[in-house]
Amino acid sequence: MFRSLEGKTALVTGASRLNGIGAAVCLQLAQRGANIFFTTWGAYDKQMHDGNYNSDRDLLVERLESLGVKAFYEEVDFTVSNSIPSLFENVEKKFGKVHILVNNACFSQTHKWEETTSEVLDLHYAVNLRATTLLSVEFAKCFSGEKGSIIHLTSGQSKGPMTGELAYAATKGAIDALTVTMAAELGAKGITVNAVNPGPTDTGWMTEDLQKFLLPKFPLGRIGKPEDAARLIAFLASPEAEWITGQIIHSEGGFLRQ
Repeated sequence: MFRSLEGKTALVTGASRLNGIGAAVCLQLAQRGANIFFTTWGAYDKQMHDGNYNSDRDLLVERLESLGVKAFYEEVDFTVSNSIPSLFENVEKKFGKVHILVNNACFSQTHKWEETTSEVLDLHYAVNLRATTLLSVEFAKCFSGEKGSIIHLTSGQSKGPMTGELAYAATKGAIDALTVTMAAELGAKGITVNAVNPGPTDTGWMTEDLQKFLLPKFPLGRIGKPEDAARLIAFLASPEAEWITGQIIHSEGGFLRQ
């Protein structure tokens, strides 16, 4: 594979599980030559997923380094907003300036609409919108170079309702507006800003019954894989995508919501 990102540094948030989109993004960027600094949040993974995934962080570093790049990770709780400037300082100490930011980390907690409280909203807002915005702002402040890339992850909230996830839908849905406005604000600095909606993706959370239910809704005949989103994100970070900005790309295999 052509190493179009040789010598670049990418910061990818939320990449603690090998079967997740974050890890797949790290691997795709590394294959193109980028050094990778990724963040983890073990407490959230333990809460959301069965089993202990802590060891995946070191396994991911090994796989990335086997591709001939530098790799490092840091545990970061993005509900603590003052952790963001220090994160960028640590990345620069390890690898130098950041050229690519992938905002993959999120917070999701299913709940009935009547169970929506200020605490539930604040937790979703803190990670899904506040941290994504502040990470992007800090990236732009620190950026120096000819081309930088910010790629947000969204979940297609504009395409239809997400029942049982009111707080998640509200906070992630705001990413569309953030993407469009931030692209206009940061274009003069040579930074492109885009968002990717991967659609329903099997990152280890899908039950067999859910897969059977979803499969007929994919005209291409399979469930989405983490690598599907990762390849698109790597393209958006590459020089070939320098004319693409302010876009929300729904890369979901033609997923039928009806």
